[in-house]
Amino acid sequence: MLVLSRKRDEQIIIGDSIIITVVEIRGDKVRLGIEAPMDVPVHRREVYDAIRQVNEQPQQNEPK
Repeated sequence: MLVLSRKRDEQIIIGDSIIITVVEIRGDKVRLGIEAPMDVPVHRREVYDAIRQVNEQPQQNEPK
């Protein structure tokens, strides 16, 4: 894991097409802005985990 320190309005670049911007720091919370191509899904971890869980469940309408 790469750990970086950033201040408000500073950015991190991932590859050639993803930009992470520190939008705001308030107490123990950091707001991030993420610019990514439309074909790159961006989710909070808990949303990603919920999507994976739903996708891993057996389909109930599958023909037998």
